[in-house]
Amino acid sequence: MSEEFNIRHARIVDINAITAVEAACFPATEAATREEFEGRIQYYGDHFWLLYEGDQLISFVDGFVTDEADLTDEMYERAEMHDEHGAWQMIFGVNTLPAYRNRGYAGRLLRRAIEDARQQGRKGLVLTCKDRLVHYYACFDFVDEGISDSTHGNVEWHQMRLTFGD
Repeated sequence: MSEEFNIRHARIVDINAITAVEAACFPATEAATREEFEGRIQYYGDHFWLLYEGDQLISFVDGFVTDEADLTDEMYERAEMHDEHGAWQMIFGVNTLPAYRNRGYAGRLLRRAIEDARQQGRKGLVLTCKDRLVHYYACFDFVDEGISDSTHGNVEWHQMRLTFGD
């Protein structure tokens, strides 16, 4: 990737760009709203990894930290559940604008989130994904724990976990 790409954490000034990328990546029933992102940035802006090309946000990963071992639907809507001292880094979204997909951008952000969680002393990371993406996350050492209890967006989700060794 060229030097013009920049990874940084979210600030409220990123709200329009984040909301637009989310809308381009997920159907309305699954996409977070602007108001949800405002809460997320307020409570855990340092747990957003944004990849910009110049002034254009092209990809981002976000999720909060908690001691809860499993990702629940309630977590998507209640940013205040974030606990900076929690054991698990949850991943709520992995988003890349369609025109920028298949170039390794999401992977770069995931690796950064994984490394940050490791350096912060977390037990690991948890995410949910659709069946067709299980193999993708397995490439980052996430293990499929089967179908989750999530009904977010009326879709079937697999819960996947990456646990750090001692």
